Amino acid sequence: MKTLIRLTAAVLLLAPALLRAAVSPEEAARLGAELTPLGGEKAGNADGSIPAWTGGLKSAAEAGFPNYHPGDHYPDPYANDKPLLTINSANLTQYASKLTEGHKALFRKYADYKMLVYPTHRSAAAPQSVYDATKRNATSGKLVPDGNGVTGAIGGVPFPIPKVGVEVFWNHVTRYRGLAAGLQVGQAPLTAGGGYTLVNFKEEFYFQYYQPGMTEAALNNILLFFTQETTGPARLAGEVLLVQETLDQAKEARRAWVYNPGQRRVRRAPNVAFDNPGTNSDNLRTSDQFDMYNGSPERYEWKLVGKKEMYVPYNAYRLQDGKLKYGELLQKNHINQDLARYELHRVWVVDSTLKSGVSHLYSRRTLYVDEDSWQILAVDCYDTRGQLYRVQEGHAMNYYNLPTLWTDLELVMDLSNGRYLALGLQSEEPKSYDFNIKRTPVDYQPSVLERRARVCARARSGRSGCTATRAVRRACPARRAVAADRGGGGRPAAGRGGRPWRHRALRRSRQNLGAGA
Repeated sequence: MKTLIRLTAAVLLLAPALLRAAVSPEEAARLGAELTPLGGEKAGNADGSIPAWTGGLKSAAEAGFPNYHPGDHYPDPYANDKPLLTINSANLTQYASKLTEGHKALFRKYADYKMLVYPTHRSAAAPQSVYDATKRNATSGKLVPDGNGVTGAIGGVPFPIPKVGVEVFWNHVTRYRGLAAGLQVGQAPLTAGGGYTLVNFKEEFYFQYYQPGMTEAALNNILLFFTQETTGPARLAGEVLLVQETLDQAKEARRAWVYNPGQRRVRRAPNVAFDNPGTNSDNLRTSDQFDMYNGSPERYEWKLVGKKEMYVPYNAYRLQDGKLKYGELLQKNHINQDLARYELHRVWVVDSTLKSGVSHLYSRRTLYVDEDSWQILAVDCYDTRGQLYRVQEGHAMNYYNLPTLWTDLELVMDLSNGRYLALGLQSEEPKSYDFNIKRTPVDYQPSVLERRARVCARARSGRSGCTATRAVRRACPARRAVAADRGGGGRPAAGRGGRPWRHRALRRSRQNLGAGA
């Protein structure tokens, strides 16, 4: 009898985690009515400082740039805005109620730190197909036991009307960012004195969860595929990371592999998770801080604090402007705050506290999540003593040719030593995101990774000939180096035996990702 009681109690404890996420059809009907299609409040605030959401920027033409060419850096639709106010250490108290704890700490630590606050534009938008799927998910999406995964959702946000904190986390992890994307980016780990060595990456995302016609059964528990190749400096170049991110992490954890150019082998990488150091970050971020917060939420207890009006980074088009040099942006202790843009937005505030019996570098994290897009915009990170340790910012903008709201710069600022990490740097790269790359899941398998990495190594070393499969050639990130080193003028010279370089798939990949990707 006692065993039966214990089993019954266990079932009752698990049931809320499985059932409380899905809302009633009546509540779901609020989406697109008084709520935005993704779950934000449509109405503005009482004093009008936050306007009503009227659809966001749904196209380049609507943003004012009908001739925008995909892959180019994005012109700023709000370039003529002037700051409404400047927050600094002198007037911090006046605005403290609308600042994160991390931002208040930055004002206290750095006398020159400031925030320029601009008019609020609720620019976030997504395709209608995402809105439709989100409404379906509202009545079917559920958490798996312990909140370590999602079931019953596909092609949209799973919990547009969240009831618990971990649902907000999953909304961020599953938010729409296109079908696939490729980008060449920079990462700068700055010293306390302001010096840095730029690290370059070539990154690709393939969002299986959002592929047209995808079903939960066909998903095979894969949310997305991700590759990251280090392309510079030379001493680091050649390492390639492959991640297959799962949606139900209780069923199966993330799968990851790394190609090491020194060993010329692909190995499983179980440490690409939680608080293990991020790739080439000089220990300034953990693996789960990429994209602000990623991976499994299982080590934390989650609490939904509520919604609050706060000054957060938003519409950060200036930070990816092709005319901006990294040297102008990256300064001692923090970025050039004259270039950063902050706006007043409503955000979901979520607290995550480390569970007993498990370890992590951060004992607590407070997330500030945009109500209109589910993009995390700021995170306060506390050390094992409970002291504020690091501050994250996600400077976001609407990539309006999709459309989607996503970061164009992420920062991890260490309060203990005055250092910070800037990742996702775009402005000196020849292209912005290319959302038109053509990929399939076949391109993101360990066997392909090894062949691809070897082909890239051959290209970098100047050895002629390419025996790669079509999938490998299509994905090869060394094509620009091949063109420049062998033939110049954007066309490779003769390959093995004097024959011209004629890989159609390789030429197609140049078009797909752009010569600088």
